[in-house]
Amino acid sequence: MSRRSAAVAAVLSTALAAGLITVASTSTASAAEVRVHDVQGGTRLSPLAGEQVKDVPGTVTGVRSYGARGFWIQDTAPDDDPATSEGVFVHTGSTDPTVKAGDTVRVSGTVTEYVPGGAESGNQSVTQITKPTVTVESSGGAVPKPQRIDADAVPSAYTPKGDAADGGSVNKLALEPEAYALDFYESLEGMNVSVGDSRVVGATDPYHELWVTVKPDENRSKRGGTVYGSYEAQNTGRLQIQSLAPVAEEPFPKADVGDVLSGTTEGPLDFNQFGGYTLAARTLGTLTNKDLAREKTRAQGADELAVATYNVENLDPKDPQEKFDALAQAVVTNLASPDVLALEEIQDDNGATDDGTVSAEETLKKFTAAIAKAGGPAYEWRSIEPEDKKDGGEPGGNIRQVFLFNPERVAFKDRPGGDATTATDVVRTEGRAALTHSPGRIDPGAAAWENSRKPLAGEFTFRGRTVFVIANHFGSKGGDESLVSHHQPPNRSSEKQRHAQAASVNAFVKKALKAQQNADVVVLGDINDFEFSDTTKALTDGGALTAAVKSLPRAERYSYVYQGNSQVLDQILTSPGIGDFAYDSVHINAEFAQQNSDHDPQVLRFKP
Repeated sequence: MSRRSAAVAAVLSTALAAGLITVASTSTASAAEVRVHDVQGGTRLSPLAGEQVKDVPGTVTGVRSYGARGFWIQDTAPDDDPATSEGVFVHTGSTDPTVKAGDTVRVSGTVTEYVPGGAESGNQSVTQITKPTVTVESSGGAVPKPQRIDADAVPSAYTPKGDAADGGSVNKLALEPEAYALDFYESLEGMNVSVGDSRVVGATDPYHELWVTVKPDENRSKRGGTVYGSYEAQNTGRLQIQSLAPVAEEPFPKADVGDVLSGTTEGPLDFNQFGGYTLAARTLGTLTNKDLAREKTRAQGADELAVATYNVENLDPKDPQEKFDALAQAVVTNLASPDVLALEEIQDDNGATDDGTVSAEETLKKFTAAIAKAGGPAYEWRSIEPEDKKDGGEPGGNIRQVFLFNPERVAFKDRPGGDATTATDVVRTEGRAALTHSPGRIDPGAAAWENSRKPLAGEFTFRGRTVFVIANHFGSKGGDESLVSHHQPPNRSSEKQRHAQAASVNAFVKKALKAQQNADVVVLGDINDFEFSDTTKALTDGGALTAAVKSLPRAERYSYVYQGNSQVLDQILTSPGIGDFAYDSVHINAEFAQQNSDHDPQVLRFKP
């Protein structure tokens, strides 16, 4: 010790003895010190929201230099309350963070609750520290040991019911991480977490995200996904995975459903607008490819009529020829060239260009030519051109449903007069049901179809038997709250329109059955709702229709994958007169990173 140090020490010793100063211990926090768990609190909302905090200590566990820039810190001296997270996001605004994982820091700033997607989205909020001042105390240390997320850790119950006194919100409820999955994930918000070998249940998307399940036996599909079978079975093991490394520096794996993210994936647990709880990976596991094959349905027999539906995702002539060729090859090879194919999302001849064009002749010529080149039939088509900007969908695209049919197998009964605003009807003629307009639209002026695709009805003949086909594209789920909404159960506001649409189609089918009790009616398309939904119940009301997808085992009922849930959106429904049928959901898109559409086509075969 230098003489100067000795002198200072002597002065300090005298002052301490006299009680003139006190020294805080360096091993424990002072009473006034705010820790991360104080910021997070025991509910979804910080008790310190809106307040300034000073010198919150933590170790950096991850850094994000794109999107919502910032970094996560975690307290290495946790409290004994499992409900209070020890991690928090520090938002640096438009400034790239200068810290690195392993830095020990102290952060001062304002505590805020940020709702990804905005308050109207219904999403839960992210607790964060904004406008930060950061002091780096040391660098190069180890990050805190990750909390392992696995089947044993995640509760089987998904969420508590929201507080009726708070508008159905769970925001102010005390977290119960040992009872509910959403509470468990919230109790880890911002903390360093990890998953081990995990099966992919949602393929890599264009935004470099994928979904895994940490519960390999939870409602497993035949092909490796996780089936969404009811509003009360949300599948608690699903977790979204992103990478903190920019794609240019570390390419994100292109995973299909059924592949395995092997080894350890580790990083902070984030919450974002499009997936809820997300592991923002600092360390990404290795993809083990399981080579999932695209399905092929069998060909129909000579006396079987094959009717299919396929949402071709905003197809227009500006799309690359490769998309037309791939869709065409799927029609021929995977769908075995169905006799009647109802298409959804056929756009007008210049796609999203908003100039009043409504014709889709060029789109359909290009598509049918590609099918013929792929070895398929010389399909003819029938449709009704919509009014400009009246049917929803991508602005300027004027999407509509279209019938393709193989004239060597079926005939189309043309009955003139149908247009965008004229409703077709069902009449009894010579003891049989018949459409007044074919093709024609069902009730196009009704409020149920405002800013939505109107059903397209057509009259076909197969081996002397009349078959009525109604192609649909019901209103989307846009505006609905997600499964991780702070409202529990979430608000599904879009259902109201689909319920009215289903009632409209059901009434039309009942009219056809009244005109001819044993009429063969096929209702199909992108229903945008589940087989267990009230929309489907409204379609099948009174026994007018049967949802054919329910003939499949539960593990095979899906046509779409959303946030790791394999679910039904596309359906084919049959009238009682059809009797026995064979149904196939042909999985060629939804489970794959490389998609020609985001929907899987559906095929029904029966003997009229």
